[in-house]
Amino acid sequence: MIIIMERTATKVNIQRVLDLLKENGFKVRCNEGEVHTVIDALGDKTSITPGRIAAFEGVKEVKVIREPYRLASRDSQKEDTVIEFSNGVKIGGNNKPVSMVGPCSVEEDYEGLLKVALAAKEMGCQFLRGGAFKPRTSPYDFQGFGEKALQYLKRASEETGLLTVSEVMDACDLDMMCEYVDVLQIGARNVQNFKLLQAVGRSNKPVILKRGLASTIREFLLAAEHIMYQGNRNVILCERGIRSFDSAFTRNVMDIASIPVIKKYSHLPIIVDPSHGTGQRYLIEPLAKAGLVVGADGIMIEVHHDPENALSDGKQSLPIPMFKEVMARLNKFSESLHYEQNCLSANVN
Repeated sequence: MIIIMERTATKVNIQRVLDLLKENGFKVRCNEGEVHTVIDALGDKTSITPGRIAAFEGVKEVKVIREPYRLASRDSQKEDTVIEFSNGVKIGGNNKPVSMVGPCSVEEDYEGLLKVALAAKEMGCQFLRGGAFKPRTSPYDFQGFGEKALQYLKRASEETGLLTVSEVMDACDLDMMCEYVDVLQIGARNVQNFKLLQAVGRSNKPVILKRGLASTIREFLLAAEHIMYQGNRNVILCERGIRSFDSAFTRNVMDIASIPVIKKYSHLPIIVDPSHGTGQRYLIEPLAKAGLVVGADGIMIEVHHDPENALSDGKQSLPIPMFKEVMARLNKFSESLHYEQNCLSANVN
């Protein structure tokens, strides 16, 4: 890190900072300029935080060079993380993008869920997603059917062979959910629920971590760090849009640029969720394509057998016939893109 001292800092102020750094094992170099004194410090920031140094009298600014998300950073792991499931499905690296589809909420109509699952299987998707516990803005909105919904998901999985994804809201539900689903999801509202992140980090289940409504990319990666720090390295990031001032046409703003940025600074796989990212079904296909173009390792799309009567997010859910048409085009697009990227990579190597 770099510590910039105030122009009015005394020799005593400077020496106190130098002493603190040296006591904590830092290698330091003090550069006295005409206006400011600048201290270069190289060492382990876990022994002393930048915030503690900034509190010293005479310190103007502390700049951190290395990102604080160590385990999620490419500094710690150059190659892409690849998460492999028991049925051979892989996410990350140079593997083909995966597809995760299903209703926002698993409802009491099991046959409706099965129709979606069978359509997903037919179109080559690998995951069935659906909410059992729904974090809703209003307490009067549908909150999910809980364990019954999880049982439906597992039953549909057994009939189709699809892997399952569902959101965990509370650490007390974790053991139960691990019995039913293949992938745990942390929703946007819980991205900074650190107790939940830590609990999921102690499990052995792969985790989809959605970006928060107003999370910066750094905060997003630090949330992943909480999970990884507890021992679970199987983290899949999900860009699902961030809140903005324009809600007239889209529910959120899809931050497509976050995908290549995260690919540059992190080794973790990242998927894109254009359903939540836009809130409009007509925008799902173009935003899914955009995500794939910039390097997403998969897409998550909401599909419902009867969107007009869905208990949540019907407006952004594809009806099954439309889903099949969209998915056919996305599959063709993804195949072409994957082939082109592999050819480009081969030429570079």
